[in-house]
Parts: sequence; C-alpha cells; structure tokens
Amino acid sequence: MKRPTMADIARRAGVTKAAVSFALNGRPGVSDPTRRRILAIADELGWQPNSAARALSDGRAGAFGLVVDRPARMLGLEPFFMQLISGIQAELSADGTPLLFTVAEDQRAEIATYRSWWAQRRVDGVFLVDVQLEDARVPVLEELGMPTVVIGAPVGTGRLPAAWSDDAAAAGTALRHLAALGHRRVGRVCGPAHLRHTEIRSAAVARLAPELGMECATVATDYSADEGAAAARTLLTRPDPPTAILFDSDLTAVSGLTAAQAMGLRVPEDVSVVGWGDSALCELVHPPLTALSRDVAAHGGHAARMLRAAAGGARVADLEDEAARLVLRGSTGPAPVTAAAGAAAGAAAGGGTQGANAPGPGQRQTVAEL
Repeated sequence: MKRPTMADIARRAGVTKAAVSFALNGRPGVSDPTRRRILAIADELGWQPNSAARALSDGRAGAFGLVVDRPARMLGLEPFFMQLISGIQAELSADGTPLLFTVAEDQRAEIATYRSWWAQRRVDGVFLVDVQLEDARVPVLEELGMPTVVIGAPVGTGRLPAAWSDDAAAAGTALRHLAALGHRRVGRVCGPAHLRHTEIRSAAVARLAPELGMECATVATDYSADEGAAAARTLLTRPDPPTAILFDSDLTAVSGLTAAQAMGLRVPEDVSVVGWGDSALCELVHPPLTALSRDVAAHGGHAARMLRAAAGGARVADLEDEAARLVLRGSTGPAPVTAAAGAAAGAAAGGGTQGANAPGPGQRQTVAEL
C-alpha cells in the first residue's frame, strides 16, 4: 500500500501543500477550521512525518542508538542486556522515540558506526556500554559532539555523563555475607579483564578480602556459559579449592553451579555459589541462587531520560542508582570444615578422639552438621 504524502492530504482537503505543511507543523498561515480539517484527513490516511525529511529540516533524527560489542548469539542469552534494553525502550516509547540497535565485531567497527550515524543524522544520541580501561570511543564521541550517556561508572568517561551503581559496594556486600558464613577461601569468576566494571570489582575484592581474612582466586571469562562452567571446574580442582564462588553474572553462575554438581559436589554443603545479577535464571535452578540484585530495567529507563535531556541541549550530570542488594536463597550456606578441624572442635567440646561416624581423611562436613 502506498504511503500517504502531504500531496495526498492537500488533494483530499482541497488546499495547497504549503497549507498542509503549516497545519501539520503547527505554524500560522491557515485558519483553525482548515487546520482541523487537514489534521483529521492526515489521521484518516495514516500519515506520518518522514524522518529523513525532518532531519534535513530541523537537524533531528528522532531516534537514539545503542551499539554492543559482543556476539549477537551471546546477547540472546545474557539477561542483563535484555533487561537494560527493555527499560530503555519502555522509557523511549512514551513519546514514540525508536531505539536503533546493532552489534559490532570490535571497537573500531563500533566507532565507525557512530561516525556513520552522526554524519547521516540517523540518531540524536547514543548509549555507551561496556566501558574499557583504555577506551577509544570516549574521545571520538566527545569530538563528534554526539549526545551520549554512559551506562557504567563515571571513570575514564571524560565529559560524558554516566548512569551507574556502585559495583565496589556490591562486591563488599557479597564478600561480607560469605565471611559471616565462615568462608575463607573464595573463588571469583569475572568478566573480561579489560572492562572497567571488571577492574572496579576486582580492585574492591583485592582490597576487602584480606581485611575479612579471605584468600580469593580469580578466573576471567567472556561471560559465556561454557567459560563459566570451565572456570568453576578450574577453581574446584585446585589443591586448595574455594568453599564459595562469586560469579560476575547470573549466566556464568548458573553454569558454574551445574558444573559443580556434575563434579559430585553439593551446593551449598560443599561449595556456596553467589551470582551477580538476579534474573529469572536464578530461581530456575536447584538450589535457587543467592544473587546481587538491582532493577536493571529501571536503570535503563533512567539512562534514557538522561539521553533525552542531553539531546535536547540540557547539561546532564552523572546519576548514581542504588547499589545491588543481596537476595539470599539456597545456594549459600556455612563453610565446610576439614575432618581435622572437626576433630579439634569435638575434642574442645569434650568429644575426645574421632568417632566411627566422623568423616575420613579428605572428606568434609558442614558446620551445621557438627
């Protein structure tokens, strides 16, 4: 079906195209009855403004953009980005603003996309995600003057405003929970080491773990389920395996929990598991996952409001959302103790030597069982 044009409206209304333009753009030059008749005909025909023509006339595209430098296959499995995009789109849909979304194979391709979008007036601004330690995108976006909102910590982001939450505080919340349960050997499965939020979390863990009397071994992954499971196996086959593992995403946490169970380990009796991100995945496994939780969709909505304001010419400041809170479920429990420690505890309580029902060498039992 042919898309209706201003010429079609003019013919139907018996007026000139100039009169139609005045009426549709709210400009003087036509009487109120004529304006109402033109608007009614435009609505009847289903007329919509041409975005390309509008961009030429007022310099605005009426759309925002998001480029993600991750494989499309992984995005379909990653709950964080699905929640983030849903929050952004829910906010933008309030005034009919579309989100132009694509993936890039690397940072160079991502930068090329920004330059192309801006030159062609396809977007009025963009969301910047996955900020890196040495990020070439930031100076390019500043040079272009493209309105941008960073979704991540305001570190290494130049003059670009950021919507963020305190990852260091969230890491501390998780570690203190595990320390209170008696865990002293902790594993961590993180994301790519070149990402800024990975570095922030790693620095927080490195600073806080010794204060809590903990040792922490870290394995980096690409956030995929396969690498999450492999990282869990690597940690759990160490000579001194951790009694708890903190995963930097819920997808890797689910795969790590499954890998531990496949090795014959009980969760949480033998090893506790904490996930970062609290999607529906966390409640679909057994036991359900203890997880750091925050409203990612609301976070996306806040970023969208910031970008709308920035694109409108307003000066936008950084916005800190609340830090993630820990939702306790069945995947965390007291740290297991060695047979020697159990025997010592029994002797201290007047139990004397190890009994017939005590675990043998190399076996472990939970504090709750003592």
